[in-house]
Amino acid sequence: MKIPENDPITLSNDLLHSLLNHHIPLIQSFKGKWGLIKSKLADLQSQLTDFSEFQTSLTNPLSLDLLHSISQTLTDALLSAEKCQDTNLTEGKLKTQSDIDSILAKLNQNVKDCEILIKSGVLQDGIVSGSGSKRELVRAESRNLITRLQIGSPESKNLAMDSVLSLIQEDDKNVMIAVAQGIVPVLVRLLDCNSSFDIKEKTVAAISIISMVDSSKHVLIAEGLLLLNQLIRILESGSGFAKEKACIALQALSFSRENARAIGSRGGICSLLEICQAGTPSSQGLASGVLRNLAVFEEIRENFIEENAVFVLIGLAASGTALAQENAIGCLCNLVKDDENLKLLIVKEGVIECLRNYWDSCPPVRSLEVAVELLRMLASSQAIAEGLVSDGFVVRLVAVLNLGVLGVRIAAARAVSELSCNTKTRKEIGDLGCIGPLIKMLDGKAVEEKEAASKALSLLLLYAGNRRIFRKAEGGIVSTVQLLDASIQNLDKKYPVSILASLVHSNKCRKQMIAAGASVHLKKLVDMNVEGSKKLLDGLGRGKIWGVFARH
Repeated sequence: MKIPENDPITLSNDLLHSLLNHHIPLIQSFKGKWGLIKSKLADLQSQLTDFSEFQTSLTNPLSLDLLHSISQTLTDALLSAEKCQDTNLTEGKLKTQSDIDSILAKLNQNVKDCEILIKSGVLQDGIVSGSGSKRELVRAESRNLITRLQIGSPESKNLAMDSVLSLIQEDDKNVMIAVAQGIVPVLVRLLDCNSSFDIKEKTVAAISIISMVDSSKHVLIAEGLLLLNQLIRILESGSGFAKEKACIALQALSFSRENARAIGSRGGICSLLEICQAGTPSSQGLASGVLRNLAVFEEIRENFIEENAVFVLIGLAASGTALAQENAIGCLCNLVKDDENLKLLIVKEGVIECLRNYWDSCPPVRSLEVAVELLRMLASSQAIAEGLVSDGFVVRLVAVLNLGVLGVRIAAARAVSELSCNTKTRKEIGDLGCIGPLIKMLDGKAVEEKEAASKALSLLLLYAGNRRIFRKAEGGIVSTVQLLDASIQNLDKKYPVSILASLVHSNKCRKQMIAAGASVHLKKLVDMNVEGSKKLLDGLGRGKIWGVFARH
């Protein structure tokens, strides 16, 4: 039976009428299956009524393709119904049953596709005129593409995926519009179903693009384990291209504790480490970035130890790309936090040499922050700190303290605090020029910078030689007194108090403190029970007596 090219809605309604009223009532074979078909035909009849109400039903390409598919399915059903009106099946029972099952499957798909198309809003959009706003054009195109990803042949879906990638690669606004129209759940289902290799690669590429737009990340996170499982599966068995894109998406998804647990418990860390060892240079940088995020969570660190991650990360820190080295060092930094044994292990495995080489390779200033942070972590172990000083890291810190990037300066000041663990290291740090840059940091805009510098100085000034350096520096006393101001919140006042207490026996310093208003600030700090404030205030008051014993 040939299908006319014009008005497929009328044709389908005629076929439905014939099936429901003239053929199915006469069925003699497979009555149960024909009962299921009848139910689906009733659904289809209602949907065809909906189609007829849309002016674009006979012009929209998606609608036309679907209506022609329905007509063909109904034609096949009519032919099978005629054969089943006789108990003597001329083509045999198995062949006839197979045909009926095929018709039922096609009807199910037709009904599902109709539901998607009707709900999509594509038919209401009509033909979007060129005079519409760009946002409206993108919104209509997004709805159209999302619908095409769900209905039609694999070839049609593949072409739709190409168009999706073109659309969302254009700019972030297009990504946000597509996400608002509901593209994310559709993409996740494409990863989860029996899609072709081509479609899955393009789908994970689209997901990676969405993951890089901050305002859209939460929609990916909402997909939960379904998306995570698919991405981890790609890490295990996908192509190099797909693995890279999966890593990009996982970087956005691995900041939450729940997702980190899921990745760790599903073998994700093992797969990521394998990429760090044998992947492309680009994928190594991305995989190590995911590992760096995961290592933040204490409960996941055991997974790293089980997989011997330390050795892989040190190898990557020694010979990877600049991004891979930065992420490997950042990951090690997160892993060794509060773990003395792990600090000693990575030192034994050569991390200090890796750290020195990375530092001296002149990476971008911001990329130095992880190196300084790892230095700080290692310096917190007294067994390691002296070795770091003798290895020349203090000279490197002095240079970093003068850099223009706030986060790097703060990390460096905190590293100085950790290295100032005894008189020997305090002397070496002072002799190598750390005092001056730290004094400058006291005047920084950020409270974190002021506190990091004041803490480092409070420890360094426990050594008399450093106190002499501080006294000679211009503005040190005044800058420290200003930090006593109670209106400066979130700054631990015990550090500036400690600095001033170490200098109060000097007549010159004491006069500078009083002139800068230290007594007024200290009275408030005494009321706040700040450690050392009362003793310092008393010291300022007894200045005339102490002046006799002052050393200059």
